[in-house]
Amino acid sequence: MKKVTVVIPNWNGMRYLKICLDSLSQQDTDDFETLIIDNASEDESVPFIRENYPDVRVEVMERNLGFSGGVNEGITRCRTPYVLLLNNDVEVERSFVRKMIEAIEESDKIFSVSSRMVNYRERDILDDAGDLYTILGWGFQRGVGQKVTDPRYLKPCKVFSACAGAAIYRRAVFDEIGLFDLMHFAYLEDIDVGYRALIYGYENRYTPEAVVYHVGSGASGATKYSDFKVKISARNGIYLAYKNMSPVQRVLNALPLYVGRAVKRRFFAKNGYSESYDAGIKEGIEKRKETRVVPYTWKHAGNYMKIECILIGNTFIYVAEFLKRRLKH
Repeated sequence: MKKVTVVIPNWNGMRYLKICLDSLSQQDTDDFETLIIDNASEDESVPFIRENYPDVRVEVMERNLGFSGGVNEGITRCRTPYVLLLNNDVEVERSFVRKMIEAIEESDKIFSVSSRMVNYRERDILDDAGDLYTILGWGFQRGVGQKVTDPRYLKPCKVFSACAGAAIYRRAVFDEIGLFDLMHFAYLEDIDVGYRALIYGYENRYTPEAVVYHVGSGASGATKYSDFKVKISARNGIYLAYKNMSPVQRVLNALPLYVGRAVKRRFFAKNGYSESYDAGIKEGIEKRKETRVVPYTWKHAGNYMKIECILIGNTFIYVAEFLKRRLKH
């Protein structure tokens, strides 16, 4: 049996698939299989894959299940010990799959490993070195916009969560903590599942040795900001904090979470997205109790305390990285 299944959710991604699948076909290991979950694409994605990549398995959905639904279908359909989630708008280096397997096999306590994601067009610039989450309720890409030569991102380390655009997961842990939350549909769903893993005592890590080149927003066709992205992200931010924070954390973090939302609203108002942001917050508040809240247990109390410290520390990391990017300009 292969060690890993590479699961690629696809929705109208015809223009990216050749680069992605060609790079996978050139890997220096064959200890993996590839499964594409097609979210009811309306382009020629499916016939293109079947004609040109006969070894790639394709499962076609009847409707667009979003990122969360798509990868859940992939996870439940594979039987390998590991699942490697991969966006369709990436090109992977030849050693990528092997390095990801090596990284997750370092410890049974590792739930996920995030790769070094590099900007596809500007290959001296980082796109993501693992995701972090702050006490303000902001998730962000560690290292985004920084130089790939920056020594901070050339060392493996723990992160809050892996970026699911190019990350490997221990499949058995999903049976314990649950799959990706379907209510998220897209955006912040990877931070949510990483958060749950931390609550249950697992680790999420980053490895700089596994490298991918990422177009960015290729799968959804979205620009950096859009009404859809702003609304869904704002809504999911409510879900993320409500379902994962302990009752005590919700009280302790109420003020910083409020400040975080107020700052973001001001930012999006300046950029013409205030209505979309407000709509997302409203929907998140109204539907938060429909989410799958992580049940609080005393055996996880120590993990919640660790997470609270991590949230505070990540806030300082965010500020430092933000200031560094601003000083470049």
